[in-house]
Amino acid sequence: MSNQHPSGAPWRNFYGRFKGKALRPSQEAYLDEDLAALSPGPVGWEENPDRRPLDLGALFGGREVWVEIGFGGGEHLVHQAERNPQAGIIGAEPYINGVAMLLGKIRQAGVDNLRVHPGDARDLFDVLPAASISRAFLLYPDPWPKKRHHRRRFVTPEHLEPLAEVLKPGAIFRVATDIPDYVRQTLEQVPRHGFDWLAEKPADWREPWDDWISTRYEQKALREGRTPHYLTFRRR
Repeated sequence: MSNQHPSGAPWRNFYGRFKGKALRPSQEAYLDEDLAALSPGPVGWEENPDRRPLDLGALFGGREVWVEIGFGGGEHLVHQAERNPQAGIIGAEPYINGVAMLLGKIRQAGVDNLRVHPGDARDLFDVLPAASISRAFLLYPDPWPKKRHHRRRFVTPEHLEPLAEVLKPGAIFRVATDIPDYVRQTLEQVPRHGFDWLAEKPADWREPWDDWISTRYEQKALREGRTPHYLTFRRR
């Protein structure tokens, strides 16, 4: 059996959710009216079968570019865009309910330095130029707690190798999780793919980074008695 889709795309298993409960009419409107204008460019295989790299210079006017992998409801993404007008930020999220929530927050905040890919981050990595990204965020990713599902986690070679390729030398990669075994796997795998762990100060959940904003996932972890962990890596 071929390992490629008829469009030319490689077969990639996706294990998360694409859609949850029904969208509100306002959220449907955000998707219909705003999403196309916030596209980073041709990412999908059907519109970009040759995998032409995105023109990030034209997209963000020469600003440095950051990426958030799985932005959830988008509160951290919008917060960073507001704090960092010198950066252009691309968020990748396949869960359409989260995309709709983000679009509403973008309207409210009025930020113009965000772009949205409503799909798998691996497809985005395919079309990002090598060594083009200055910062990446992986915040409370799907934990896949069962041992047989650990290969589905982001911190595996399938994801870390292309991530390392698109990050600039010296780029920062931030990881947040409330799952101790995810911390273990992160500290085991990420350094194997060209990163150094910056462990200068304890990853205190009360003040993990100077520009941190508490997300709904952090608050859920705290309510349920789990301790958040925050890890910072630098691309070699």
